[in-house]
Amino acid sequence: MNIILLGAPGAGKGTQARMLEEEFGLIQLSTGDMLRASIKNHEPLGLAAKALIDRGELVPDAMMVRLIETRISQPDCAKGFILDGFPRTVPQAEALDEMLAEKNMKLDAVIELKVDEEKLVERVAGRFTCAKCGEGYHDTFKTPQTSGVCDSCGSTEFSRRADDNAETMKTRLQAYRDQTAPILPYYQAKGMLKGVDGMDEMMSVYDSLVQLLGIKR
Repeated sequence: MNIILLGAPGAGKGTQARMLEEEFGLIQLSTGDMLRASIKNHEPLGLAAKALIDRGELVPDAMMVRLIETRISQPDCAKGFILDGFPRTVPQAEALDEMLAEKNMKLDAVIELKVDEEKLVERVAGRFTCAKCGEGYHDTFKTPQTSGVCDSCGSTEFSRRADDNAETMKTRLQAYRDQTAPILPYYQAKGMLKGVDGMDEMMSVYDSLVQLLGIKR
């Protein structure tokens, strides 16, 4: 099964993709991670992309699609893949469809994690993690049982991502509305777009995803 997860920054796409990967063997594909790995491994495609990046240029859509094509040809993708963060534009979506058709493959579903932007800003802006074990917390929804002490490992050191703040989130949400949201009508017109409530509790979102995909557990 090959699917795309769409949704605003902070909607939980990465978390849900990892859970689907763990239970069903669908491989989560992040183009950013794939590109970094290709560069690190000194692969021709990665080196060509690095040369563009070093010049301050964008990696073209065709190159990113070739990167995906190479990755989904590997044996571990036999059960299917989950694209998280790609495509972001209609031309990318069209290029992806063309590549899959050439390989006699197709997308089975495109699912949007729908969110309330105001509540999402609150959810993301309050996140922090234990600097030692990575346990996640939130200023409002999940504070340590003992203030300043990690429940899991007892550490007293915590950290916050630099971009987990209200202003940055609002900027990222605006970018999503301008750049990525326009692909929703593209998949809607193809009868592929489905949606789940991304603001629900994490496991409820996951159960809704599994039910929507029709995967037997």
